[in-house]
Amino acid sequence: MQKAQSTLLKGLVAGIVLTALLSLLLVLFVAYTGAYNIAASQDDSPFVRWVFSTTMQNSVAARADEVDAPTEFSETQIAAGAEHYKAMCQHCHAGPGVERAEWAQGLLPQPPHLVEEAAHCQPNEVFWLVKHGVRMSAMPAFGETHKDAELWDIAAFVKQLPGMTASEYAALGQQTGTHKH
Repeated sequence: MQKAQSTLLKGLVAGIVLTALLSLLLVLFVAYTGAYNIAASQDDSPFVRWVFSTTMQNSVAARADEVDAPTEFSETQIAAGAEHYKAMCQHCHAGPGVERAEWAQGLLPQPPHLVEEAAHCQPNEVFWLVKHGVRMSAMPAFGETHKDAELWDIAAFVKQLPGMTASEYAALGQQTGTHKH
């Protein structure tokens, strides 16, 4: 009995090692032959979209848990965040009554329309995304060029987007006119 278990275990380990080697060979084949089309003019397959989306969501959630978010945001923070958002984010993520820039239509993956998607994110997740960006997407990391307080302002504003009207959106971020980018 023990010899059969030992043989079974050796076969299982050999199967796992062989599967890992074949997977590595497949990855190397795809990488070196250019078999995967990286053109931004052709959407990814549903499986690839799922893998990227699921990986991104879980990665952000895991890392954002380490970020302590303020318990509430002031109207001043929201207004300042609106100014930053309109200068840095609106061209890709749009806004109430405002479409994304024409050139952003060619981005793959398409940046999320935050008027809807922000409702599914926590403030610490928005902050983390704005600070660190997302690889293999057009989402830059603003942490090197902006102070955390400015990034929290953006997070405060983004969390207000769901349910915001076009006129409310238009009125926000126009108060100071001091944003420089």
